[in-house]
Amino acid sequence: MRRSAEEIAKMRRAGRVVAEMHAKTREAIRPGVTTADLDRIARDVLDRRGARSNFLNYGHPPFPAVICSSPNDMIVHGIPGPYRLEEGDIISVDCGAIIEGYHGDAAYTAGVGQVTPEAERLLDATERSLWAGIAEMRDGKRLNDIGRAVQQVAEAAGFSVVREYVGHAIGTSMHEEPQVPNYWPGAPGPKLRTGMVFAVEPMVNAGNARTRTLDDGWSVVTDDGSLSAHFEHTIAITDDGAEVLTLP
Repeated sequence: MRRSAEEIAKMRRAGRVVAEMHAKTREAIRPGVTTADLDRIARDVLDRRGARSNFLNYGHPPFPAVICSSPNDMIVHGIPGPYRLEEGDIISVDCGAIIEGYHGDAAYTAGVGQVTPEAERLLDATERSLWAGIAEMRDGKRLNDIGRAVQQVAEAAGFSVVREYVGHAIGTSMHEEPQVPNYWPGAPGPKLRTGMVFAVEPMVNAGNARTRTLDDGWSVVTDDGSLSAHFEHTIAITDDGAEVLTLP
């Protein structure tokens, strides 16, 4: 679906709330902080900005928090709680906001204190893969050019791209069609057009690409116990190229 300038303006406002949630939680990441602490910080931003969470009570079973907090080998959808960050951990924080019925959604992964060189390489490659995908988001390109660019960067660094979880269109719902694979699925997909808005979110594993869901029904971990990183932005396609709506 192609969004009007007025709709994208509302999504830009939602994206700025998400960017502030990122900034405030990132500032708090240090050894000894719990993932529940990070969730409380994000809730405070939503309250102060008059925004609603698109994560809270989402799905079945209802998700119980406003952020997903996924440490180390957890890929996505981690539930905040008593887990206390330790020196050398990596932690993914994924969150969203709704303003006047329009959604923003973004994620980052950060190191806790000093991390290993492998973890640093994983974070760098995953974030670079996101920006490589964003660079393909221009009117007239094909949807799956995004995933091909993501895959090329991640795999060139020696890592693997998760297949089961993908990006998506976004607007008046958080998850809209079409999906945005983080790999080349074998066909180019539909043409990208000005006004389309997508959440692009590579999930990259240090080991193999296989995943496993924990008994809580939400938390997804790497099957081999390797580290995983996750970066995401909400991006609008404009006449001038890609506009990232979830930057400060």
